[in-house]
Amino acid sequence: MPLEISDRRTVLRLSSAALATLTTAGCLGGQSSSVQTVTMPGDLRFEPKTARIEPGQTVTWTNESDIEHTVTAYEDEIPDEAVYFASGGFETERTARNRVTEGLIAPGENYEHTFDQPGTYGYFCIPHEGSGMVGTILVNK
Repeated sequence: MPLEISDRRTVLRLSSAALATLTTAGCLGGQSSSVQTVTMPGDLRFEPKTARIEPGQTVTWTNESDIEHTVTAYEDEIPDEAVYFASGGFETERTARNRVTEGLIAPGENYEHTFDQPGTYGYFCIPHEGSGMVGTILVNK
């Protein structure tokens, strides 16, 4: 059966996207992009649970669930030289916990942070920490 006009447009659009992806990958010489995405699906977890990145890369957390979440660093689980991070822009874990509603990420929204210091960064979702919604960012040395 021949393709309908709308089907042809879909094929062309998808082909163009695939070509752009291949071209970009070729330009990067096999290197990863400067942004790593971590999703928050509907089952109270971060995916991937552990993300590996290079210094200077940005992690974007995307809330794909239908409930609100936070991204909150464990203050004692980040490198000494690192800048503290938490959705809501808090500078300490205590403040993030005390003002949790100001750090909530709504469904469909994002939070991002750029990691400059090598090391291991532990983080969690305040409302769902007890359910095991925790993650790790490993910044290569």
